[in-house]
Amino acid sequence: MSFEAPPGTRIGHVHLKVADLDRALHFYTDILGLRLMQRYGSQAAFVSAGGYHHHIGLNTWESKGGQPPAPGTTGLYHTAILYPSRQALAQALKSVVEANWPLDGASDHGVSEAIYLRDPDGNGVEIYRDRPEAEWPRDGEGNLKMVTERLDLNRLLAEAA
Repeated sequence: MSFEAPPGTRIGHVHLKVADLDRALHFYTDILGLRLMQRYGSQAAFVSAGGYHHHIGLNTWESKGGQPPAPGTTGLYHTAILYPSRQALAQALKSVVEANWPLDGASDHGVSEAIYLRDPDGNGVEIYRDRPEAEWPRDGEGNLKMVTERLDLNRLLAEAA
């Protein structure tokens, strides 16, 4: 490999094409708890957590009234939104459940706990929390050993208070 991104490099934001801006904003702000930072009329908006300029951009420039990509096509698998604690993830899950939003699945990966769903435009969304690195599962040689096991959503929801 000729170039390796330095430590501290991270994904700054994701920009999604949506069919209906208001519908997408409802999902990302009212259900997932992100904050509207700026809106450009009926065509684009930027949302974030913690006052960052934007973690997710939403636009209808090429997609107003459009349909999600058909199965068997390439594109975005999911956007992952990292919540800072298990309680924060539980509160996000509670909001999703109270909105009667359907889930695609939920997994304990050893390194993280993840819940999968789709936004109104069919884009995959993962909401998750990381475990502290000291708790990550490792094999006998110290290599990371992620898993996919059942995540107990009722137990997680109990922590939403």
